[in-house]
Amino acid sequence: MYKLIALDMDGTLLREDKTISQNTKEAIKKAKEKGVKIVLASGRPIEGIERYLEELELLDQDDYVVSFNGAIVQNTNTKEVVSRITLTGQDLEYLYQLSQELGVNIHAFSKDGCITPRMSAYTILEGEINGIAVHEVDFNEVPKNEELIKIMMIDEPEILQKAIEKLPKEVYDKYTVVRSAPFFLEFLDKRVNKGAGVEALAKCLNIKQEEVICMGDAGNDEHMIRYAGLGVAMENAFEEVKAIADFVTKSNDEDGVAYVIEKFILEV
Repeated sequence: MYKLIALDMDGTLLREDKTISQNTKEAIKKAKEKGVKIVLASGRPIEGIERYLEELELLDQDDYVVSFNGAIVQNTNTKEVVSRITLTGQDLEYLYQLSQELGVNIHAFSKDGCITPRMSAYTILEGEINGIAVHEVDFNEVPKNEELIKIMMIDEPEILQKAIEKLPKEVYDKYTVVRSAPFFLEFLDKRVNKGAGVEALAKCLNIKQEEVICMGDAGNDEHMIRYAGLGVAMENAFEEVKAIADFVTKSNDEDGVAYVIEKFILEV
């Protein structure tokens, strides 16, 4: 029996209008009643997840969340940290210089929210999606030892794609690099990804790998889909994500999450 379901949010749990269907809410509630742990696993900061945790009633003392693509795993009620692996200002210095060479915009997440050297449409979008403050900061003045949770290159999809094609190999040696949306490229500590985050939580809860379902749609979901006992891709997922999945469900606008819960949890 499956004991933990890790759900990506954007493009998976959330419909295109960023809402959760009533059918999906009911399926999640029934799965919880059967003792299955529901965990939101998102690239978003915790601030961008909180209202959905509240809506799904995932704020009890035994509820957890995987945020920042696995950089921070914590209890949603007590805030106790299961895992926290971050970057530093030195990483920002390196990636900022690279972004300038590639001609793409950049921002990063610090303890103060989202910081950027130059406001762009996609940084503004980041702030709006997550309900967080966005600050213009001179990246040359960020201390080398300052904690940064993740760093992102953000730009028009065609501009970002050209930049990706020019990324030096050493970037992939130094960091986990994932494309979470056509306009978002994320850089994390090499040890960090959603799969590692879900694995750390599963081990903490004494849940076996084969007892885990992970569902997603984008490049930043690949690690957890590969890790899961049952890795699920949405019908609207990137083709490369579908290719590695054990099962392809309906799209995020067709209650794909509810379909999996009903098929593999409630009907068993």
